[in-house]
Amino acid sequence: MEGCLDFFNEYVMGMLQIGVGFHYYTKFLNKKAGFAPCLLFVVYGAAVMTMQAGSLYSFFAYVLMLAAVGIFAYREEVLISILYAIVTGEIMQLCYGIFNAALSMVFPLLNSLPQKVLSITFMLLGNLAVFAIIFCYRMIYRYFVCSDADSGEKRSPYAVLILTPTLLIFLMSAYINYTVYGNTLITDENGKILNTDHRQALVIQFLGIMSLFCVMYAYRRLLENVRLSTQLSLLAQQEHYLNQYVEEARAHYESTKAFRHDIKNHITVTRELLQNGRWRQALDYVTDLEEGTGELSFPCSTGNPVVDILIGNKLGIARNSAIDVHCALTLPYPCAIRDIDFCIILSNALDNAISACQKMEGNQERFIRVTGNVQGDFILIEVANSHLGKGMFREGTGLSNIRRTAEKYQGAVHLKRENTAVVLNVLLIIPQRD
Repeated sequence: MEGCLDFFNEYVMGMLQIGVGFHYYTKFLNKKAGFAPCLLFVVYGAAVMTMQAGSLYSFFAYVLMLAAVGIFAYREEVLISILYAIVTGEIMQLCYGIFNAALSMVFPLLNSLPQKVLSITFMLLGNLAVFAIIFCYRMIYRYFVCSDADSGEKRSPYAVLILTPTLLIFLMSAYINYTVYGNTLITDENGKILNTDHRQALVIQFLGIMSLFCVMYAYRRLLENVRLSTQLSLLAQQEHYLNQYVEEARAHYESTKAFRHDIKNHITVTRELLQNGRWRQALDYVTDLEEGTGELSFPCSTGNPVVDILIGNKLGIARNSAIDVHCALTLPYPCAIRDIDFCIILSNALDNAISACQKMEGNQERFIRVTGNVQGDFILIEVANSHLGKGMFREGTGLSNIRRTAEKYQGAVHLKRENTAVVLNVLLIIPQRD
């Protein structure tokens, strides 16, 4: 009976703990852990840990194995792999430490029970720590772990800042568990353990796990601040370019205004030349006028001069990349929707479309279609582009900016895949003027 209990406690529960830790470690790294790799790690980890069962070295070996998997198997950043390996092992140690201290405090109350009953009771109660471990893992993953899409930046430089406090908490928990509860316990005739203060150990380890949550919260906030700073920098840069488009549109308008002012003079000169029979000179004069008007026209005419400049610039870049382009967009002008908001939507949409087309290889068809019109108080803008990617769409900074701008006008954004194309629909509601 005792041998079965030892086998269950050491091997079955030990392998369960290793498997749970490996599963959540891969989730912390935002990786997928298949059944076969998990089983292989559990078997190998159990073999390593049972070589020196119950020793501090076996636990360190487990943490190093986790870090090695992150670095070599999943190609994760070194410091990130080490950080989450420590966090994984640390939660396990702190939870078992809390349960060990609590059980040691109630041990004298149950000392009168038969030895076998007492052993089974303490084994079962001690293994309840697995549920506490899973709960803590889920809390860390849900609230404190940043995904790879959060910032788009390498996380290692920021992991250094929290690696030291995390490592100190880890060493503290390991010291308490393997030097206090891992050694021989001295009890009196009533079963009271004399060689340690379990209340103090319980409080220290509880504070340790709370400190770990605080450290991980600080880490997440740090990465969020970095991401927001990056987005603000990109938005500031984008606003600078959009202001350039606005200035260019104004200059274009002034040129057009000047041409309209002089058009009567041009007509008078042409008529005089024709009346005097000077056909060749009249033809040359009209040719010069045609060249001048060509500079005043837009490659794409939406009705909004600022948007015309923007789309002309973006579609020009697309044409230079051998991308077939088409624009049939009509916008109201003037409009209660700000020009810069139109530009934010279209510049991000077209940048994403151009980037997707440029990634296509070979003789695959590459195209960008910009369409849209006004229907009552609604404006529908559609940008379609060729795309051969598979899987779910990941919302980056560009799409987030489009969504945020659409929400300013109680609008909506919808992204869908149609065969080999990606279609972005943006619906805007024109505000009523006061």
